[in-house]
Amino acid sequence: MQILIKGAKIIDKNSPYYHQVTNVLISDGIITKITTESLNADRVIDAEGQLLSIGWFDMRTTIGEPGYEYKEDIESVCEAAIAGGYTEIASLPNTKPVVQSKNVVSFIKSKCRDLLVEIHPMAAVTHNLEGKEITEMMDLHHAGAVAFTDGEFPIWHSDVMLKTLQYLQPLDALLISHAEDNQISHFGQMNESIESTMLGLKGIPKIAEELMVERDLSILNYTGGKLHFAHISSPKSLEMIKIAKQNGLSVTCDIAAYQLLLDDTLIKSFDTNLKVNPPLRSPEDTELLKTYLIDGTIDVIVSDHIPQDVESKKLEFDLAEFGMIGLETAYGALSMALDGVMDIEKLIDKFTYAPRNILKTKLPRIEENHVANLTLFSPNEEWVLELRDIKSKSKNTPFIGKKLKGKVKAVFNKSKYRVFN
Repeated sequence: MQILIKGAKIIDKNSPYYHQVTNVLISDGIITKITTESLNADRVIDAEGQLLSIGWFDMRTTIGEPGYEYKEDIESVCEAAIAGGYTEIASLPNTKPVVQSKNVVSFIKSKCRDLLVEIHPMAAVTHNLEGKEITEMMDLHHAGAVAFTDGEFPIWHSDVMLKTLQYLQPLDALLISHAEDNQISHFGQMNESIESTMLGLKGIPKIAEELMVERDLSILNYTGGKLHFAHISSPKSLEMIKIAKQNGLSVTCDIAAYQLLLDDTLIKSFDTNLKVNPPLRSPEDTELLKTYLIDGTIDVIVSDHIPQDVESKKLEFDLAEFGMIGLETAYGALSMALDGVMDIEKLIDKFTYAPRNILKTKLPRIEENHVANLTLFSPNEEWVLELRDIKSKSKNTPFIGKKLKGKVKAVFNKSKYRVFN
């Protein structure tokens, strides 16, 4: 099967065809020809005005399976990823059973083997995500776990954090921290602000995140190792991370795409799809987060895809579960939030090169005789998310019926491809 991508602009900075508008011929999953000359193929994709990058990579996806297949399973999460332009995702260990054994790692990797999207499992730091007893991380690392995290739960025990950083150093493995002091955030529903007071909802103060970032950076400075902070939401946290980087610590961080577009003033609608952890912050915080993205403090943008079924969300706000699905809307939300603010190529780098470099996974290339791992997209095309179009099993998103900008047109990986209108 031969597929021709006709007239796309290549934005792979490592490609010899960088910034060229050209034709890309793919034969049985391999890029066989890149040229401005006319070519024939079994299928031709007219890509005039569109951009071609290496395949997008999400560094924070909840996959559901095993254990929570009624919310999401591996096939449905891969369909959602494809719709969002992703060819690879890193999955959280918050499954049932928890990803804390070689068997579960192998199960996830084998289940997606014949799918377009490749899943890179992240394994638990502690048994059953309880924060007490460390898992067999060496075995999990050799089984294919790309990083270690307790996912949606903080590593609340300081000695566990310290020993994990020490233990992972000989493996050159990455520890990912969800920074939250859950004694402070306990029973919290949204950002602590004038909005939470007006709505009568218990607030989650930014200090619940900031204290843990400060603690973790202090331990990292003592032990060495590599540390990544997930879905940071506080500008003060980012300032501490920025200073730590300047001081030579091996620290990186990411932010959820929706945090750059949505803020806590929207919660007056009591839409439980806006209930996320860490919570949506104030409009002022949201603008400050953008400055840390532009200056490079924020390394990666993630979807923070957390599927929840109707029974978990169609409740009073204070009873609903946290989380929204994000794979299908991450790029569209970012384009709306950062329109005219950030160069498109720097933005795309946040979910192509940056996550792969941090996790040390293989980097695709747009070059002849290389495997086609590609995302084709139209950066200025506007569209509206309709309920019927959602590929995830769960529908917990505040973006239904909302206009987004930037449309995925096709994805290619593992000799498989998908083309969208």
